[in-house]
Amino acid sequence: MDRLHIPDSGATFLSGPAGAGKTTLAVARLEALLRSGVPGRSILVTAAQRSMLRPYRARLRRADLPAGEAVETLTLGGLARHAVDLAWPAVAGAAGFTRPDLPPTFLALETAQYYMRGIVQPLMERQGYFEGISIPRHRICSQLLDSLGKSALMGFSHEEIGPRLSASWSGEQARKAVFHQAQACVSAFREICLTHNLLDFSLQVELLFGRLLRIEWCRTLLFGRYRHLIADNVEEETPAVHDLMRVWLPTCASALLVCDTDAGYRSFLGADPEGALALRDLCLHRLEADSRVMSPGIRALERRIARALSAPDAHAGGDGEALALDVEAGRFFPQMLDRAAERVARLIQGEGVSPSEVVILAPYLGDTLRFALTERLNRAGVETRSLRPSRSLAEEPTVRGLMTWAMLAHPGWGRVPPKPDVAHALAEAIDGLDPARAHLLTHWAYLPGFAGLRPFGEAPSEVQARIGRGVGRRYERLRAWLEDYRSGTPLFLDHFLGRLFGEALSQPGYGFHAETRQGRFDRSRIASHLIASAARFRKTVASTDLPGEPPDRAFVEMVESGLIAGQYVEARAGTPPDAVLLAPATTFLVENRPVDVQVWLNAGSFGWWERPYQPLTHPYVLTRRWERDRLWTDAEEQAFRRNDLLRLLRGLLRRCRKRVVLAFSALDERGFEERGPLLNIVQQALRMDRIQEGSAK
Repeated sequence: MDRLHIPDSGATFLSGPAGAGKTTLAVARLEALLRSGVPGRSILVTAAQRSMLRPYRARLRRADLPAGEAVETLTLGGLARHAVDLAWPAVAGAAGFTRPDLPPTFLALETAQYYMRGIVQPLMERQGYFEGISIPRHRICSQLLDSLGKSALMGFSHEEIGPRLSASWSGEQARKAVFHQAQACVSAFREICLTHNLLDFSLQVELLFGRLLRIEWCRTLLFGRYRHLIADNVEEETPAVHDLMRVWLPTCASALLVCDTDAGYRSFLGADPEGALALRDLCLHRLEADSRVMSPGIRALERRIARALSAPDAHAGGDGEALALDVEAGRFFPQMLDRAAERVARLIQGEGVSPSEVVILAPYLGDTLRFALTERLNRAGVETRSLRPSRSLAEEPTVRGLMTWAMLAHPGWGRVPPKPDVAHALAEAIDGLDPARAHLLTHWAYLPGFAGLRPFGEAPSEVQARIGRGVGRRYERLRAWLEDYRSGTPLFLDHFLGRLFGEALSQPGYGFHAETRQGRFDRSRIASHLIASAARFRKTVASTDLPGEPPDRAFVEMVESGLIAGQYVEARAGTPPDAVLLAPATTFLVENRPVDVQVWLNAGSFGWWERPYQPLTHPYVLTRRWERDRLWTDAEEQAFRRNDLLRLLRGLLRRCRKRVVLAFSALDERGFEERGPLLNIVQQALRMDRIQEGSAK
């Protein structure tokens, strides 16, 4: 990489595998532009998602850089929002908005789901929509919004979503009625947006590409301002972004496009790696980099796995290099977890590997698996952290506790939390109160429908003795705070949560203070995200003229129904803590961070092979590369899965420096035999009929 130099002018296409130092070189290019006197306002850095922009934002915070106007670091969504906000009066009327004289309301993920739910829920309850679809209601809403986004990013009308899905369907004909229902929902959602000046992501993209870029002064304003472009991970971008770059590149004084080869992990969100490679032909300079991460043993493992996947019926011959692969097997699922945790502990405590250089990856990281791993590792003295970006707010124990306090504080909402939730909230809030005593306290102090909590002094002496005086005093202070709040004027939900956190839960003797005393801020970050999400939801809903229940009450209901929070880069910014990371494999990939050791957990699971169940959208059918009337058959599904698995495994290996630990069990957590494709592929790569079957016994 040291021999590569980015030219000062013209467009440069920099490609290579993950771990080649491409982003490091691009960050250095950004700094060089600023030090050469290029104004910050004329530079744009863009990437497919905000987490990919962290290295650039970190460099821009350095105090030794020249002072001046800020450099913009944006995703396509951010760029579209800025452009639409600026040129709204010029395009609103022609785009079909009924009130172009009024400003638009930009919808985040939470609020878009809220308005989509307002359409879907009555249709499901009154007309039996989506009866044959066995997914939660909030997943139905999110998949409908995903289909809308794909139509905008691929450049076809949202009215074609249902017909495209129906034309490609090769299963039972009854499913085609569901596609018709999906089309009715997205069309109704779009009509509401046009009537009430609501701009979801799909409409922002459509306005940018369908309206703004066709207006000469808008193009001049956009291209004339940003004369220097740095686009990272273009393989994760969509065809819409690639179209934009084709128009933009000839106007740039300099441009740097950074592309990971054999990537495109966000294909389920519309990523088009083939389209990214086609941009190479538009660039004056083309540079290629090689991996600086993989050891020879990891390189050999990558070659053998790629050979096994590309020729499944052939024997993967050796190439003379020892594979950097270890196996931890058990007959039963808990044994696999035990051995994986023991191996990680040996790596850290016996071999001196830093905890932050170890990741444990699984196809899915559910609550049960996460808890089981965390408990085992913590008992071994190993700290952990986890990343699960698709996890809903309602699944977070901290959120459940805070929502319970909000319902107790606002009896006018008419929402009575059940006893188990109140016990959980007390255990989360009060330091030293274990779940068993929390349930005892709740059984006496809280009666559903009773206005508030009973004073601790009125409890029977045996209850007071079991709870303890110290915990009792802390409970009483919290109860008094709650009663004092209830006697005053109710606040907005985000304001209430801020007061609850600052005046009560973060004080000595309470749960959040105990966490910060230990130097951990996980629950505090979750609380911060909840407050930010509630504030954004309230402001958006209050700014529209649509009828509905009060925003705070609606937000609580949305959280309880499985509202998915937006992505918050702030929680993941900075240097990773010195802890072992637990994450889904694809989540780790887009973190774009190499580590020394990867543990591939539950390697026999079909989850490594199967794509998520998405009956109302499709990652391939709703793309430009799929012929509209072509059937999606089992052959296409198998080819898609094989290519996706190869891309996934290559991406993981190219982010691994030293060793992979393959962990599997003969029987899964339900007692069924585990023989998923990943395990078979690794077996073939090693030219073995079975991997360490003796250890599984």
